[in-house]
Amino acid sequence: MGAKYIWLDVDPGHDDATALLLALHLPNIHLLGVSTTHGNAPSDCTAVNAARCLLAFGADRRIRVYPGADKPLLLPVKHDPEIHGPDGLGGVEGLPAPDSSDVLSWFATDSDGDNIRALDGMVSSIKETWKKGKGHQVTIISTGPMTNIALFVAAYPELLAAVEEFVFMGGAVGLGNRSAVAEFNIMCDPHATQIVLDTPVKTTMIPINVTHTAIVTKALHRQLLSPGAVPADTATLPPAATNLRHTLSTLIIFFAEAYKSTFGFNEGPPLHDALAVAYVSQPELFKTVRKRVDVELIGKYTLGETVVDIWNYQKCDDSWGVGGRNCLVAQSVDVDGFFELLMKCVSRCDQVSPLNTGTQS
Repeated sequence: MGAKYIWLDVDPGHDDATALLLALHLPNIHLLGVSTTHGNAPSDCTAVNAARCLLAFGADRRIRVYPGADKPLLLPVKHDPEIHGPDGLGGVEGLPAPDSSDVLSWFATDSDGDNIRALDGMVSSIKETWKKGKGHQVTIISTGPMTNIALFVAAYPELLAAVEEFVFMGGAVGLGNRSAVAEFNIMCDPHATQIVLDTPVKTTMIPINVTHTAIVTKALHRQLLSPGAVPADTATLPPAATNLRHTLSTLIIFFAEAYKSTFGFNEGPPLHDALAVAYVSQPELFKTVRKRVDVELIGKYTLGETVVDIWNYQKCDDSWGVGGRNCLVAQSVDVDGFFELLMKCVSRCDQVSPLNTGTQS
């Protein structure tokens, strides 16, 4: 498969950080830019966190961060400090300081020195890549609330031909994580998700039914810290082989504790968002089914639920968007294959991360 040109919309967030690492170091992914949104933390924090990750993970300097929506389309804004800490990357050690000049240099700026916002950055990059049909289509990946994506869809319908696919981590089939039936990303801005689902473009959902199977076990955590090491006491973690791996380990430790205390995950945390990037790179790792998916927008107890028409009750055609079977829904993932992919990307990142060399760029 040839290179995939992607735009990544994130709300870092521990698992968003791993999605960024994959997007930067998968050989067949060409990352155009990163927009950020409200979600796991306030939008000013998520934007800075994305920049910190780009720096720490040795990103190409052409990639920039574009701050986006700071609240949902209609609902009050909400964040998730219980899971991610107040700033979105609670407990993570070794990342550059949020206010450092090296971090701030990763923000895209205009001729006046002001930050270029998400919508402007998306439009400019997608136009430049698409070249009115003479270039490449772009896959837009969302790992947070879909506010920025909905604004793009609504404001620039003429650019939908330039979009190959929307891929979003979020939603669930008969399951919730921040309400009885709603997943957090969708619950934060359900109206935005419905706008994207109603768009006549191929759309793929990576729900928590699948992401909950991608657990960073103690064995995987040991492999992350020190590839090939077999400690005498397998209940303990080995020293980190590199500074990057120490940083990633602290990310996993904090996330694991949050998932253990909040959801009872005793084996380790799930790496939700990284799966959306893995899907674009290696779709053969996933099993999917095409169904009609809508979002509950008015339910007293079910606001934000992704309603997947499993039994095909709705009369739908084969189009994407309104009236069609509008979504590929992931059903399972090859967990071993996914983590093999992740570990390879960590090894590549090791070679270029300024965390390991003591330099910053």
